[in-house]
Amino acid sequence: MSFSEIQGQTDIKAHLQSAIQHNKFSHAYIISGEKDSGKMMLAEAFAQTILCEEGGDDACGECQSCHQAAGHNHPDIHYVLHEKLNSIGIDDIRTQLNNDIVIKPYSSKYKIYIVDEAEKMTEQAQNALLKTIEEPPEYGVIFLLTTSATTFLPTILSRCVLLDLKPVNQDIIKRELMHKHGMPDYQAEVCAAFSQGNFGKAIKLAESQEFNELKNTMVDFVKRAASQGVYEINEIATELVKSETVNIQDYLDLMTIWFKDVLLYKSTGDNKLVTYQDEIMIIKRQSAEMSFEGLENIFKAIDTCRKRLSANVNSNLTVELLLMEVKENMI
Repeated sequence: MSFSEIQGQTDIKAHLQSAIQHNKFSHAYIISGEKDSGKMMLAEAFAQTILCEEGGDDACGECQSCHQAAGHNHPDIHYVLHEKLNSIGIDDIRTQLNNDIVIKPYSSKYKIYIVDEAEKMTEQAQNALLKTIEEPPEYGVIFLLTTSATTFLPTILSRCVLLDLKPVNQDIIKRELMHKHGMPDYQAEVCAAFSQGNFGKAIKLAESQEFNELKNTMVDFVKRAASQGVYEINEIATELVKSETVNIQDYLDLMTIWFKDVLLYKSTGDNKLVTYQDEIMIIKRQSAEMSFEGLENIFKAIDTCRKRLSANVNSNLTVELLLMEVKENMI
């Protein structure tokens, strides 16, 4: 993995590449960001670059070291693993990191340790790691990848450089999905919008048949909501709640994007602002038929539905009430 292959995160890439170029990088980094946001790619790009035989500020991708790094078999890049699903224990840190880092690099100037899901480190594991971070060998670099930096002890935070990932621009994600994954523009638009700046999530969505089916299910409902009867809405709600493949929160996100499209077109008349480009004619029609008050009521109903589902209120009734609210505000 090279820095040039990573989309977005311009500031973080510039920071790491400048540190490499001037040989002034830290021996401990925390990369914080949501799941699939690119934390591992940044850590691997850094590792591959500082071990690259060309010695530049980005990996060449051609030397033996780069090939080993890309194949995840470089002797001086270590991934700290853990047997327990929900915790990284003191033995994991001592055995795979503390006891290993004292041994000099096998074939390079540096040894890199990458701890994924580092928020799962127990307090004892963090304390065991602390001494190594306080007095690292000059060749050692440690990356802690986390979805929540707040889980670390203050002493860990104070001794690491914290890098917070930012959402990637939606246009960048859309372009990459179209060019590198062969997606039609209208599908790439929805995946990019739904990912909320998370490039890894966008790629997973692009490759997910379940997501595409969920989108089609939601679109089919909002296109026919005004004509649906109470019995039909009850059946739809029951099917959504009982389905093993449907994530209701994802369904609500897709519905939110749809009605934002309707609102944006109603407010501006600008086709380019619409996410569901393949449904533009329906969006236009609904924007003419619906009132601003009706759209506001739907957004409030979606928010209420989310809160009730989080509070474990009767799921079937909660979803049914939402769908009825959508119907009533589209008539």
